[in-house]
Amino acid sequence: MGDLGELYQEVILDHNRRPRNFRRMESPSHEAEGYNPLCGDRVTVFLQVDGDRICDAAFEGAGCAISKASASLMTDCLKGCTLGEATDLFARFHRMVTTSTDQEVEDLGKLSVLSGVREYPARVKCASLAWHTLMAALDRETSVSTE
Repeated sequence: MGDLGELYQEVILDHNRRPRNFRRMESPSHEAEGYNPLCGDRVTVFLQVDGDRICDAAFEGAGCAISKASASLMTDCLKGCTLGEATDLFARFHRMVTTSTDQEVEDLGKLSVLSGVREYPARVKCASLAWHTLMAALDRETSVSTE
């Protein structure tokens, strides 16, 4: 594994061990639960939206290191985003983790640490669970499954 791959692995492990925004939010304006039946990962995403802007984002759940790190990184990136920016970020993230490994992907800053899941198709659902749950919350759906 190259130096960049090792750095990415360390960032993922750090976010798994010490997830940011890992808490139940009191009185969220948007909330949804996500479930990956293949591996058992579960996540609940909480958002506080004021007008068109995400003021706060948090999550709870249990899952693998990739699932938890993805939710941690996602909630960090969402704070301060407009709803349109959050939807656009979902599309860009989804493209990054599902693009073929022989193609270049857009640099998404700290979210780019999850680009390596492209090499392990079964792990793409782990990385994208929180993101699909985000979209369910924004659409006012109560739950979503990766199946």
